[in-house]
Amino acid sequence: MYKCGGEIPVLESERLILRRMEKKDAREMFRYWSDPEVVRYMNMPPFASIEDTYEMINLLNGLSESEDTLRWGIELKETGRLIGSCGFNVWELAGAYRGEIGYDLGREYWGRGYMSETFRMVLPFGYGTMGLNRIEALVDPRNDSSRSLLQAFGFREEGLLREYQKTEEGFVDLLIYSLLKREYGR
Repeated sequence: MYKCGGEIPVLESERLILRRMEKKDAREMFRYWSDPEVVRYMNMPPFASIEDTYEMINLLNGLSESEDTLRWGIELKETGRLIGSCGFNVWELAGAYRGEIGYDLGREYWGRGYMSETFRMVLPFGYGTMGLNRIEALVDPRNDSSRSLLQAFGFREEGLLREYQKTEEGFVDLLIYSLLKREYGR
């Protein structure tokens, strides 16, 4: 059973480093989390201030300490700047062995393969280190890019969760996708 003990492990690929987000990252993450296009399908309004962003970073780091979530900042090695975030919004090991993945990327970094590169680090970590058997994703049906990413990694669409979340627009439907450990990498 995985115990992070509040530590967010560093993962590294050719172009990216996944790491704990810090106070110094709030300005950069504010650029993304205040962009209506980036947060469009994230079930949250655009952030209003850098202080709100710092509070969210603190919340996410605190939730990792209590092992309720695990969220990495995605750092571009070339520049040392964060370009988004990714992680497990929730995970359950007792009995279920499943986790829900969530992710976001600054608009200027879309379409460059960064999230695919991130998934190639996070999915093996989830199955291997964390011991998950099932990774789920909840996706707005209108989010074609996210749906394509999940399908490219072998996630299967399982169904529509009708009026599953309340947003500023009202209740919205979400699709549920999943990928089982035995299916990963086939």
